[in-house]
Amino acid sequence: MHRIRFAALALPLVALGLAACGDDGGAGASGGGPRVVVTTNVLGDVVTDLVGDEADVEVIMPPGTAPHEFQASPRQVATMREADALVTNGAGFEEGLTDAIEAAEQDGVPTFAAIDAVDTLQLAGGGGTDPHFFTDPARMATAAQAIADFLVDEVPAVDTPAFARQVRATVDELRALDAEVERTLSAVPADRRTLVTNHEVFGYFADRYGFDVVGAVIPAGTTQAEPSAEELAQLADTIEERGVPAIFVETSSPTRLADALADEVGDVDVVELFSESLGDEGSGGETYAAMMRTNATRIADALAGA
Repeated sequence: MHRIRFAALALPLVALGLAACGDDGGAGASGGGPRVVVTTNVLGDVVTDLVGDEADVEVIMPPGTAPHEFQASPRQVATMREADALVTNGAGFEEGLTDAIEAAEQDGVPTFAAIDAVDTLQLAGGGGTDPHFFTDPARMATAAQAIADFLVDEVPAVDTPAFARQVRATVDELRALDAEVERTLSAVPADRRTLVTNHEVFGYFADRYGFDVVGAVIPAGTTQAEPSAEELAQLADTIEERGVPAIFVETSSPTRLADALADEVGDVDVVELFSESLGDEGSGGETYAAMMRTNATRIADALAGA
């Protein structure tokens, strides 16, 4: 049985510009073993699989969270600073947690940014390192092994035969997931592998599976940016010229601009994907594997018959 709990259950009121308010919620290592804190729920799911019963895993961001906007409550900050180990995404993905992560590091909490384990891509227009490596399960498998190695080095109590077996199983499952996604996407012909997304989030996915990202409604690696009217007009022209049948948006971010753009162009679907956050139980995105399977199926359905 996995020991996983969310360090805060209240979602951040992003639309109102308010910080998240976490409560105690019994936060704390339930089994008295090492406590591993993970910033994002996507990584939290993978780390939970990695450690099995060898440690308690606490996840800062609940399902449905918009990670770029999320801010930690005082309780969550304390949870991070009291951890035996802290796992982050890195590359500025957790923008609202920057101060909390730095405070934990200054307190001596061993911290590992998962993105440091993979070959990275750059955002368009000199936007820096693309943080969304987890849209590629092959890179996630590499990151998972690196996280496991980090935990063995920094939290000796997890270095058990059971942990080693669980790590091998998890990495193998991620590699199998990569192959499964590739098979699902094989239904999309080469000349239809064109993506338009809500913001620059599927670069690693496109790199792994041979897609071309021709534009983003928000041309940045964060949903906090705002597109200009000229940028939206140029994207509308691109969609028309390329015959793009769908705009892919995130379940955790507003779709207002994408909906307006689809209406403006006409004959374009707006398709929701799980990109930066897991979904609730039964949503199709409740685990990392489920979200990747759901995304592959929705992309294939939207593009294969275009």
